[in-house]
Amino acid sequence: MSESNPPVLDAQTAALVRVAAAVARGKAPELEARFAAARDARVPGLWIEELLLQSMLVVGYPLALVAFGAWRGVGGPAPVEGDGAEDLAHADWESWAARGAAVCRAVYGRAYHKLLVNLRALHPALEDLVLVDAYGKVIGRPGLDLKRRELCTVATTAVLGTAEQLHSHLRGALNTGAAAEEIAAVLGAIDGDLDAEQRRLAEEQWLDVKRRKL
Repeated sequence: MSESNPPVLDAQTAALVRVAAAVARGKAPELEARFAAARDARVPGLWIEELLLQSMLVVGYPLALVAFGAWRGVGGPAPVEGDGAEDLAHADWESWAARGAAVCRAVYGRAYHKLLVNLRALHPALEDLVLVDAYGKVIGRPGLDLKRRELCTVATTAVLGTAEQLHSHLRGALNTGAAAEEIAAVLGAIDGDLDAEQRRLAEEQWLDVKRRKL
């Protein structure tokens, strides 16, 4: 590729979203290969740590723990105090609630209040679990910027084939500063991880988001 046509995604972000896709697939050899590629691309270890933590919210504990095991297995070091990771050993519920509401509002934009209404209708505990635990304690953590978090969630939900969540996070990526070209590049980067139905679904959801948003 010539210098006049640089890649839409920088090498570190492209490698990170490929890790996110592999987390959803849950295959240790594939994860190890993606971690090696991420290291070759000089992806900061803290980015990977934060991606794996937030993956618990998207793929669940079982697959996230598989990914953590593969990361530690290839020598991924556990975070230590002072390296930019945040300590969760405090109980400041109100600050997590405030941070979670702000981060969730940034991701969902105009759909934020509709999200809260829908959560309350599903179960009265869901609003606090989403705002405080998911967005306050995990997604709002320092160490990985919100735009890259959303691009990784796009990759993960595309592999999972969860249409509504993919649609929400395609919008979320736009809301948090991603360009349409970057999102298209993420879908291109993980194309080999998608089967025909997942690919059709991702294309359908992205087309709908572009019609509504752009």
